[in-house]
Amino acid sequence: MSTTCGVLFIHSTPSALCPHIEWAVGGVLGMPVSFDWQAQPAERGSYRTEYSWQAPIGTAATLSSALKRWGRMRFEVTEDRTATSDGERYSFTPTLGIFHATTGLHGDIQISEDRIKSAFAQDALGRQGFAETMAELIGAPWDGELEAFRHAGDGTPVRWLHQVG
Repeated sequence: MSTTCGVLFIHSTPSALCPHIEWAVGGVLGMPVSFDWQAQPAERGSYRTEYSWQAPIGTAATLSSALKRWGRMRFEVTEDRTATSDGERYSFTPTLGIFHATTGLHGDIQISEDRIKSAFAQDALGRQGFAETMAELIGAPWDGELEAFRHAGDGTPVRWLHQVG
């Protein structure tokens, strides 16, 4: 089975969820994990962590599915592309829900031709402006909500995981 690597960013979560998150991530990765939780200065009473992982292709989707159920947290999961798979990025906030995008070699979001054509059609029909549709397709609402939490974590140490179970 082909492997890839990625990073899990828990931007904010209540302390009560921290052990549950570790348990869920460990279940997905097939081994126990222990995170270095730090206070999240952007939201009083919440915590953040970053965790680099290496696992089978598709792990980012599985991690995102396991974590979004709690709803009271903000997170992002990235998965690097491989010779046989595209990269991925998942973002979650309690107010916006889940966002998924395919990413290119340098982490930039890739939008398919059909989705761009649909954005033009929505604009032409007066349903939604092209700029607004494109902003949604690249995850701008999620980026806007997560930006304060990302900056609050600048300089936080990352634990690297190199062994695959």
